[in-house]
Amino acid sequence: MGSANNKAEGGGWTVFQRRVDGTLNFYRPWQQYKEGFGNASGEYWLGLETLHLLTRYRKHELRVDMEDFEGKKVFAKYSTFSVGPEDDGYKLTVSGFTDGGAGDSLAVHNGMKFTTFDKDQDAWDHNCAVTYLGAYWYQACHHSNPNGLYMWGPTTHFAIGVNWEKFKGYHYSLKSITMKIRPVP
Repeated sequence: MGSANNKAEGGGWTVFQRRVDGTLNFYRPWQQYKEGFGNASGEYWLGLETLHLLTRYRKHELRVDMEDFEGKKVFAKYSTFSVGPEDDGYKLTVSGFTDGGAGDSLAVHNGMKFTTFDKDQDAWDHNCAVTYLGAYWYQACHHSNPNGLYMWGPTTHFAIGVNWEKFKGYHYSLKSITMKIRPVP
């Protein structure tokens, strides 16, 4: 799968996760999150193995852009982002938060391994991916769930949607979210 680049903030961004319209099911097994799925021009997951290889030797920054159904656009930026090897659970390393209106709903996930419904590596007694219908670097369980169910805005369901808790809480599923990285010069 090719990478999609974005010209925002000087360009050079590689998109690794994108939700825009709910056309793709993100409740998928480990192997699909490892290898990637979707299409870089639409809803998309690049793949954990590719993320690891991209971030292994060079320092990368992360930008998470999101929009609600009222048209409000915000972002969160992190000066350090990397994904460890598979034998360490594709562990997330993220730090250096800059607020673009979204708030920090990722710091709690730092140091966590990736969990899917068929591979439980979170810090909870149960499987966060099964409970919150996603796949992510869950802790016990989440402050953000970008791979959760696409639910078109406000919902009575707790924390199973496309959530970024510091922006819209656990009862709101975002219209769009894009996670992208680029090497730090």
